[in-house]
Amino acid sequence: MAGRTSLVVVESPTKVKTIQKYLDRGYVVKASLGHLKDLPKSKLGIDVKKNFAPQYVPVRAKAKTLDELKRAGKKAKALYVATDPDREGEAIGWHIAQELGLPPERVYRVLFNEITEKAVKAAFKDPGRIDQKKVDAQQARRVLDRLVGYKISPLLWERVRRGLSAGRVQSVAVRLICEREREIRAFVPQEYWSLHAYLAAATPPEFVATLREKAGEKIVPSTEAETQAIVAELERLPFVVKAVDRGERRKNPSPPFITSTLQQDAARKLRFSASKTMMIAQQLYEGVDIDNEGPVGLITYMRTDSPRVAAEAQAAARDVIAARYGPETLPERSPFYRARKSAQEAHESIRPTLLDHPPERLARHLSRDQLALYRLVWERFLASQMGPALYDTLTVDVTAGPYLFRALGSALRAPGFMAVYIEAPDESVASAVPDEIESEVSGLPSLEVGQRLGLVRLEPKQHFTQPPPRYTEASLVKELEEKGIGRPSTYAQILTTIQKREYVQKDRGALSPTDLGETVTDLLVKAFPDIFEVAFTAQMEESLDEIEEGDQKWVETVRQFYGPFAKDLKQAGIEMEDLKKGKATDETCPQCGEGKLLEKWGRYGRFLACERYPDCKYTRNPGDSAQPEPEQAGITCDKCGRPMVYKQSRYGRFIGCSGYPECKNIKPITLGIPCPQEGCGGEVTERRSKRGRAYFGCSNFPTCRFVVWQRPVASPCPKCGAPFLTQRGGRGKRFVACWREGCDYRREIESA
Repeated sequence: MAGRTSLVVVESPTKVKTIQKYLDRGYVVKASLGHLKDLPKSKLGIDVKKNFAPQYVPVRAKAKTLDELKRAGKKAKALYVATDPDREGEAIGWHIAQELGLPPERVYRVLFNEITEKAVKAAFKDPGRIDQKKVDAQQARRVLDRLVGYKISPLLWERVRRGLSAGRVQSVAVRLICEREREIRAFVPQEYWSLHAYLAAATPPEFVATLREKAGEKIVPSTEAETQAIVAELERLPFVVKAVDRGERRKNPSPPFITSTLQQDAARKLRFSASKTMMIAQQLYEGVDIDNEGPVGLITYMRTDSPRVAAEAQAAARDVIAARYGPETLPERSPFYRARKSAQEAHESIRPTLLDHPPERLARHLSRDQLALYRLVWERFLASQMGPALYDTLTVDVTAGPYLFRALGSALRAPGFMAVYIEAPDESVASAVPDEIESEVSGLPSLEVGQRLGLVRLEPKQHFTQPPPRYTEASLVKELEEKGIGRPSTYAQILTTIQKREYVQKDRGALSPTDLGETVTDLLVKAFPDIFEVAFTAQMEESLDEIEEGDQKWVETVRQFYGPFAKDLKQAGIEMEDLKKGKATDETCPQCGEGKLLEKWGRYGRFLACERYPDCKYTRNPGDSAQPEPEQAGITCDKCGRPMVYKQSRYGRFIGCSGYPECKNIKPITLGIPCPQEGCGGEVTERRSKRGRAYFGCSNFPTCRFVVWQRPVASPCPKCGAPFLTQRGGRGKRFVACWREGCDYRREIESA
């Protein structure tokens, strides 16, 4: 085979250019563009009776890529699988090796956690073989997910509506969001009060102490009357310094990023979704063109649950830290961060690959989002290798009769890692001591035990306990990780899928279930209590890890799952509630007066319909009031002469013929404002775009194409004479403004 080249297969075309430059002419690098084989879309593709054998077929969209790889494989002396270092990458490589048909002794596996010259050359110098245990773990996950999705989804189509689907892991994530939403609804706020004493010593300044105890026991007043009684008692008591304790507090740096923490901090600091974070991280990992260096992989592999750092990366970090921030910011030895039990220790944390590429040097080579994420990774990694932040603390206990007040002070003495990076606060964690006031140490006067203090004033504050917050993408990823649901490669896909399926909606970053999400979750949890249970799903993840470690066989794991699942599936086929048929209500149909209204599900969600359909076609949304008689529009249909009535659809309110469906004549509702286009004669009407956004256009559309996006107000512009103004708003204020280009008239209006 002299003179023949070796074929190297990676997943992404971006990596082709990056890796090719590190290899000599004896290698040709090509991309698979992900999976080349998968289970068929049109059928289950699993032979349950033959040990759950998966029936893989070539991915139709990748036929050209597969043919190209096969041609290259015929000429190659060896195949080097250089796909991503995880289960999916292993399975992709396994399928490629099967399709190319090279003998096993000519198929090699190369693994690297970073795409740098050193890492790539080291991997090719000491290649391994495809790890069948990893392949089996991926097969088990794929088969389990296919069984759940393809067996349960038809039930949802039959009982709720077509197009719905269930996912083994995604449905559990939706369940968590639904359960949190119900906690919020069931929450009853409890009143409580805090009490602060403003005190003066012999020397200024005044300081604040918070009520903590009475007669040695914690006290939190629950009513204003109780608080005022304490205030009245305290006003007659002397305030005396009981204890003055000076100390030191150390705050240690967080570990370098793993997938979940990168997604969390990118969400909190950069407002990135999990999917956006992973997309940009992939770009930084695969390589970015830098000056004359060509494509350079800037961070290590971004799908990891291990905080491990290579020894030489730690040594390089110490050099950079000492030079940039001073040797005093370094700990005596590089820190060691312990991984979770299930973490893959062969992986590293997410860190910069080349510390001689600081963010400021790369600013002109990266997009704004790439630079922001790279800076986050860079700063978090350097901080993780630095010493702790040191605070001087001062705690002063003050007594007044049986009551104890506490004043807290702190001052940052040595910033340590905080000179580089401060982790964003976790929005899901509440303060342990509500309304605690902490001052700078310098803001507390010199105090001695036994010293009597002057009471300046007492300040009570009313509070109410708060419900648990809705999940954000960041806090849901944290919850999934802590409960052992999913793995680094799946978090972003879980979040994307549950929103795409319209089971979950996101509003200002907060995730809440849709009506559809709650309905489907209730059906699934009732019919499949084990499969969609959090602990069961976590146990399945552990079983997949054990397959990868060689401690379980994948077929046996799937068989243990399928037995109870098949039993539940059969029972669900009999017992699962049929929402298409409808759930009876106590309300009589207001149109025919005979049938009862049924609560049903349709393409656009829940609705009420008469049980006498098709004889009676009355329907309405559940939240709408009953309207036996449609609201008259005051005009007659110009096609059939019958009255026109107001109607409602998902695109907004309009006027339609009362003779529907025989006559389907409809008209838009006008705002009573003439179209400003000269000679048009039409009126401004409210319309809806295909995406559901309201806009305002001429009733003579498409002859007249006048459009504005803000709601018109029937008031002429006092500056330019335009026939109407438009209503706008922002930052809590409302105003009207002229819509004509070049006119800057604007007037604030009072909010209703």
